[in-house]
Amino acid sequence: MADHKSAIKRARQNEKRRLRNKYRKTRIKKIVKGVRLAVSEKSKKAALDELNTAKSIIDKAAKKGVIHNRTASRKISRLSRLVNTISA
Repeated sequence: MADHKSAIKRARQNEKRRLRNKYRKTRIKKIVKGVRLAVSEKSKKAALDELNTAKSIIDKAAKKGVIHNRTASRKISRLSRLVNTISA
């Protein structure tokens, strides 16, 4: 464990950030799963609603530095392509 006052504070901050990032990554995984589920059920409207929510959550995570910008773009692109495979 850390000895210096500043190192102790840094350890506390890192733990808070780790938990916050973990929450955001888990949220991304859940919403992506929701989009994939809606696509598998051939529900265009539900899939589009889930996709819009997913885009927002993924973009926010990228903006906060939880995931890389390109990773966010790739996830959104793949989900969009998947939703577009559903015929009207």
